[in-house]
Amino acid sequence: MALINPHINFNGNAEEAFTFYRSVFGGKFAKIIRYKDISNPEYTVAEDETNKIMHISLPIGDNVLIGNDVPGFMGKVNENENRSKISVSAESREEADKLFYGLSAEGDIEVPIGDNPEGSCFGMFRDKYGIEWIVEFESKF
Repeated sequence: MALINPHINFNGNAEEAFTFYRSVFGGKFAKIIRYKDISNPEYTVAEDETNKIMHISLPIGDNVLIGNDVPGFMGKVNENENRSKISVSAESREEADKLFYGLSAEGDIEVPIGDNPEGSCFGMFRDKYGIEWIVEFESKF
């Protein structure tokens, strides 16, 4: 079956954001490519962008969270726009709480994580980097 791997854009702080995500999810980066790594005579990179991230990936279970810094010539990412949310399905209520509170630290909580009558839990927030998340746990009956 196909996997869905979210790809998110940043305005120069992708490495910082992904270091934060790794601190919550754990694991190791599968790949980090900086713009200077792809610079060549046909594709020159502005001096102030050489250390920015062209590609970074963090495996999370069978999925991969992918990101990059948007090069200046492409404009800025509007960090306050209403983007699609990244939805994380936890394996337990404890994991849901850990992910929700870890990822939402210094962010804005839209819907606090809470229990539903059928035994599941759900919460939504925008993290400190402007990325919108949903964390949920669906109990198995």
